[in-house]
Amino acid sequence: MNDQLDVDIHDRDVLNEIEMMTNLIIATSESDGPLTQNQIDFILGVSEKPTDG
Repeated sequence: MNDQLDVDIHDRDVLNEIEMMTNLIIATSESDGPLTQNQIDFILGVSEKPTDG
């Protein structure tokens, strides 16, 4: 049986985007409320550490 979701991904950019989205989904699911922009930036690697607010 051919599983359409069982695919090899060879594009490094796509793999990086999937990893970033996965990290956002995990952080959101573990958060008690909405993530701040600073938290999102940290998860995406835009900032070195999350800041308050």
